Amino acid sequence: MKHRKLVSSLMLIVAALIWGTAFVAQRKGMEYAGPLAFNGVRTLIGSLVLLPVALIFRPAKAANLRKTLLAGLLCGLCLFMATNLQQIGLTSTEAGKAGFITTFYIILVPVLGLFLRKKTGAVTWLAVAVALGGLFFLCVKPGEVRIAPGDLLVLGCAFFFAVQILVIDFFVQEVDGVLLSCVQFAVDGVLSLIAAFLFEEPDFPALFRGWIPLLYTGILSCGVAYTLQILGQKNLHPTVASLLMSLESAFAVLGGWLILHERLTRRELLGCALMLAAVLLVQLAPAKKEKPPAS
Repeated sequence: MKHRKLVSSLMLIVAALIWGTAFVAQRKGMEYAGPLAFNGVRTLIGSLVLLPVALIFRPAKAANLRKTLLAGLLCGLCLFMATNLQQIGLTSTEAGKAGFITTFYIILVPVLGLFLRKKTGAVTWLAVAVALGGLFFLCVKPGEVRIAPGDLLVLGCAFFFAVQILVIDFFVQEVDGVLLSCVQFAVDGVLSLIAAFLFEEPDFPALFRGWIPLLYTGILSCGVAYTLQILGQKNLHPTVASLLMSLESAFAVLGGWLILHERLTRRELLGCALMLAAVLLVQLAPAKKEKPPAS
């Protein structure tokens, strides 16, 4: 059991590393195409990469195909909202900043768990208050009383990522994780391309000139990282899993600093620190009382 938890933890840390650095690739990719078109193509690439893997490495014990498809559809709808809100938000906010705002899903997971009759203690509500303070310093400029539009979109994406985590936790023990990941990206990709033709004017030759960010975000961020998330969550409590995945925010700031030469102000760094404190508070404190998932 300890070995499986260790392997699962490593899977989620690698996923966080890929997601964090993918913020940089996502920003670079939009130099070649609109956010909806870029997101649609990269998620379809992720689905196509996973399809042969799902067919070849099927689990020895047959998973419930109907539940796998249902879970994939629900997760795909969540991802369609989350990834596109994030992608559009990245057109007007920094990669590192977006990474930390996205981390708010860590706080939302136990809060939304209330609707699934999962108890939430006083520590969680304290963490929510700290996180709101962090978001204020991250998103609201001095002298202003509003959140920038791009930051608000990324905050919306955090909500849908939280819902996706809870959906995966509900189905994960009964479904084929790789096939689930394949289906969710197919749904996300198809819906994103439909939206792109409705609201953008896709220039696919220009898009494919940006093949490096496209393949990085398609193969690694979609195909590999989200599959690691699904497989890693099988042996970990969702709150513990979300803590490990929240490391993407730190990797996003590091990637934005090293590659895009982004700089955060002292005020924004304070916001990052408060967000990180809230994440640690809501995850580590209750973890001692959580029952491990059934093996």
